[in-house]
Amino acid sequence: MQTTCERFESNKEELLLQHEIEIIENILESKAQYRKVVKAAIGKWVKDFQSGHIEIKTVDDLKKLIELDIELQKNEI
Repeated sequence: MQTTCERFESNKEELLLQHEIEIIENILESKAQYRKVVKAAIGKWVKDFQSGHIEIKTVDDLKKLIELDIELQKNEI
């Protein structure tokens, strides 16, 4: 039979674990939202490039968007 102190510690650990899970879920949700924005920006960039609104000298913007997309994909579960 658990003592009051043991139950308190067990409950404390469970609450801490729940909190950590919530934080991870929020981070993953934010990353998913950021990826949507980045993917839309990449699509817009490609469309603007194809229509002649973007010149080759601005390809660095696309590179940055792709690098950001790759970075957001790292550590996905």
